[in-house]
Amino acid sequence: MNIMGGFLYKILILCLGGVILLTFSGFSLDQELDEKVQSFLESHRFGWRDMNVPEIDGRILYNIILENNYTQALEIGTSTGHSAIWIAWALSKTGGKLVTIEIDERRYKEALNNFEQAGLSEYIDAQLADAHELVPELEGPFDFVFIDADKGWYTNYAKAVIPKMKSGGCIAGHNVYQPSRSRWARQTGTSEFYEFMLEQEEFETSILEESQAGVSVSYKKK
Repeated sequence: MNIMGGFLYKILILCLGGVILLTFSGFSLDQELDEKVQSFLESHRFGWRDMNVPEIDGRILYNIILENNYTQALEIGTSTGHSAIWIAWALSKTGGKLVTIEIDERRYKEALNNFEQAGLSEYIDAQLADAHELVPELEGPFDFVFIDADKGWYTNYAKAVIPKMKSGGCIAGHNVYQPSRSRWARQTGTSEFYEFMLEQEEFETSILEESQAGVSVSYKKK
C-alpha cells in the first residue's frame, strides 16, 4: 500500500470509529434517560395528586406520540407534571418538544422540579400563564395537543388550536365521556367538547376504552 493509500485508509478507519462511537454514545444516552425517567415514575407512582392523570392515561399519551412520530406538542393544564413527563419522554425519542401551560404558580414550580428530577427539562417549555389568553396567541403548528384544564373551556381551547393542527395530528382531551353515559360530563362541559369535535368533518373522534379517566382522541384527516 502506497503512502497516500495508507493515509486514506487511516482516515476511513478513524471516521468509521467515530460513527461507531457516536452510535454507541447515543444509545447509552438514550438508555440512561430511559432509566432515569422510569426510576422517577416508579418512585412517584402513588404520589400524584392535584388533578394529575393516572398512569395508564400517561402511557396512552406516550404511545400515541411514538406511534405517530409527533414532535410538536402542546399541553393545556400541566398540574404538577405527570402527563407532561409521559409526553416529553416520548418526544425525547421522536426529536420533539412540549409546550405546557399551568396557571397555578405552586403547581408550576413543583412541575419544574419534577421535570428536572426526571431528566426531561430540555424537552419541555413550561409556561406559567392563563391558557385562556396564551393558547390563542401561540403560533403552532402542532401535531399533538392534550387538553386537561378547566373543563368548561375545552371547546374554546379546541377552537383555538384546530387552525394550528398539522395534517394527521391529534387533539386529546381528558375526563371526556359519552354524554349519555356520564352526568358529570354534561355538568362540567366535556360532553359539549366531545360533541363539538364529532361535528368537525376534518377530524375523526372517538373515546378510548382502555382509559381509566376518559381520554378522547380526534385525529385530523390527512
